Amino acid sequence: MGNVNKKPQQELELQDSSSTTFTCEICIEPVTLPNTKFNNNNLCTHPFCTNCIIKYIQVKLQDNVSDIKCPALDCHHSLDPVSCRPKVTHQLFDKWCDVLCDSVVLGLDRVYCPNSDCSALIINECGGGSKLKRCACPNCKKPFCFRCKIPWHVGYRCKETGEIRDQNDVAFGVLSEKKKWKRCPNCRHCVELVLGCNSVKCR
Repeated sequence: MGNVNKKPQQELELQDSSSTTFTCEICIEPVTLPNTKFNNNNLCTHPFCTNCIIKYIQVKLQDNVSDIKCPALDCHHSLDPVSCRPKVTHQLFDKWCDVLCDSVVLGLDRVYCPNSDCSALIINECGGGSKLKRCACPNCKKPFCFRCKIPWHVGYRCKETGEIRDQNDVAFGVLSEKKKWKRCPNCRHCVELVLGCNSVKCR
């Protein structure tokens, strides 16, 4: 029979062990445990251990970076949040989702509901935010002023909202809105058109 080249047993063991070990390019530590090499949803594969990638994601999210790039120097891929989800904690994944949502609506006219029990994010999808005033929160249904970003100031202009209002002022504002009273642009007293033409002279 012909000569058969057989590799020594020791060389085969070295090859098997090298396939399960690698050196992380972030912490420069040898990693020997299986399933710890990070895989970016097959977009790119670099020798990073999962612990280092998780810490890298945490640091980026603390800086409110939504598009987290692969830490490899010559790689331009972004980390895929879905592929990272099984490896990161629920809190970290939720934070990542929040940062992604904030980055999407960053250029849009938006406000948080001024009701402290709600604080829902409300986006003006129609445009023309300078004209938009009275709105109702889609979450808690309470009215608020989109321009002032405070609860609805019935009977008062946006310029007057800085003044302190008590419950009587609010009740009077509700009544004036219900009765459709108008305020004099000069003295700010309420006037009511009972009959006649639309021209009203303030006392």
